[in-house]
Amino acid sequence: MECRHCASPLEKPGDYCLVCRERNTAAVVLEAARDRATLTMLAEEDEEAFARDDDPRLGETTVTTTPEDGENEIVELRNFAGLIADEIRRKRPEEVYAGGTRSVIRAVRGKVHYPFYRVDDDDPVEAVLQRRGKRALDVVETPPAEKIGGSHSTLIGGRTGMRAIHAVADHPHVKKVIPGPIDAGGTGSQSGLRAKVTRADDGGNVRMLIRDGSSVQENRVVTTARDREMGERIREDLNDVLADSEFQ
Repeated sequence: MECRHCASPLEKPGDYCLVCRERNTAAVVLEAARDRATLTMLAEEDEEAFARDDDPRLGETTVTTTPEDGENEIVELRNFAGLIADEIRRKRPEEVYAGGTRSVIRAVRGKVHYPFYRVDDDDPVEAVLQRRGKRALDVVETPPAEKIGGSHSTLIGGRTGMRAIHAVADHPHVKKVIPGPIDAGGTGSQSGLRAKVTRADDGGNVRMLIRDGSSVQENRVVTTARDREMGERIREDLNDVLADSEFQ
């Protein structure tokens, strides 16, 4: 494949061009099984391409592994995720979408630093293509600690609660997290601190509920979504982040 900007040869489809320093891949879609991962590279969107009905798929790359058991599985899974992450990094995409085996996705997410979203559809590539017809959500570059504010400075669960708040605040489509008052009148739980993001409102914002024992705190999460549908996409991503961080 050639670079779409300067026509220099690329080693693999969708690679970042080291000659003209331009990105060729806008998004990578990862379909992950425990022994095999397929990465589909999608091109930048533009009106001319839509008018020509061009196929935005630039190509595919497959990474395989032989799953191990017991103590060897930890090293094998880490190496598998590392190979997948290497393929993603060489594209330097704007965003990554992933569907399939949660343990693989969790391991890959920890190795890349691009906006990362889960896709639960049976056909992740087609689902992403449908999404990309809509205007992209704004990305917030503010550090997580600077996104937390409001009149209630006390967070439930101490340092553990703060880690849950930071996990949500670190999302690129979260503008602000506003902690609410703590209600100590709930039903006690022995499962430790748990967090969940609730259904989006009409403006695309969500609520994050944190439970610790008999205490509950509702935190308002302001997002870059413009409507309920986009807010629901962010809600799903945030709950995946909390699950990966073992808060669910």
